[in-house]
Amino acid sequence: MRIQDLLPTELPIIQAPMAGVQTSRLAIAVIDAGGVGSLPAAMLAPQALQDELKALAAHGGTWNVNFFAHTNPAPDAAREARWRARLAPYHAEYGIDIDKVPSGAGRNPFSHEIADLIESFKPPVVSFHFGLPAPDLLQRVRSWGSRILSSATTVDEALWLQEQGVDAVIAQGLEAGGHRGHFLDHDLTRQQGTMTLLPQIVAAVRVPVIAAGGIVDANAVKAAMALGASAVQVGTAYMLCPEAQTSALHRAALRSPQARHTALTNLFTGRPARGIVNRVMRELGPLSPDAPEFPTATAAIAPLRAAAEAKGLGDFTPLWSGQRVGNLEGVDAATLTKALAAGL
Repeated sequence: MRIQDLLPTELPIIQAPMAGVQTSRLAIAVIDAGGVGSLPAAMLAPQALQDELKALAAHGGTWNVNFFAHTNPAPDAAREARWRARLAPYHAEYGIDIDKVPSGAGRNPFSHEIADLIESFKPPVVSFHFGLPAPDLLQRVRSWGSRILSSATTVDEALWLQEQGVDAVIAQGLEAGGHRGHFLDHDLTRQQGTMTLLPQIVAAVRVPVIAAGGIVDANAVKAAMALGASAVQVGTAYMLCPEAQTSALHRAALRSPQARHTALTNLFTGRPARGIVNRVMRELGPLSPDAPEFPTATAAIAPLRAAAEAKGLGDFTPLWSGQRVGNLEGVDAATLTKALAAGL
């Protein structure tokens, strides 16, 4: 099934929602080029989310608003204490009084309160990461006429999503930057690369499958479509577009030889996500059992990030990136979208 039979879009190219490095400006630029623009909503305050949705609704076209579907963990004082002890030398180095830093989530899952806020906009597409929200919430989204997408990192997850009635599955390969979307099984040894995972999911489900991970140029688009993808989702390459809000520090890292070494890490949020290896990942190891559950690990490392960035250092910054960067020349979103479409 073509994605165009599901979504009114000229091109089967979806710009991945990337929290912290983009607003509706990037999404609109992709829409204007014939693709599907996406807005990451998990870190937006209510007023900011409303403002971004107003901009997208006023512009029109096919756009996607993305939410996390995690469950916030119960407080774990012992684990939080171990985590702060691991970070204590760094806090001392920067003169940070960790006792004055509150713990907290920082990223909220999709809820009825958020649904109340976005219902009047009736987004053309609503996508989720880390599974799906509760059935009553999912039914609310469906009642708006919105198409529902969610990420799968295994065949079992894709089948589960299909059973819940999603309109399409995003097959997220191991190459992808940012957070892994896994939700049924946290065993990272079950994770596969895009070109291995994609044909397995295509063979297993009846709904359209969107390939994500390592898609940065026309050749990758061509390969994904040849393996049965109905569309592709592209993230890291769009981070270097001028319409993105990627920081100068992050842009420099993406363009540097450092970007050739990425790893899955839970140090920044408590959940595995792919980013460029930096100081804290090297010194603590990218995956730590002491890091509190997602998203509570963020609180103790956030002041270190701010202090280091003030000195021009990305030592404690989540430099999210896929294993392939692409767009090193930093062309605009329209040019990149058309270049990707050459692989169709």
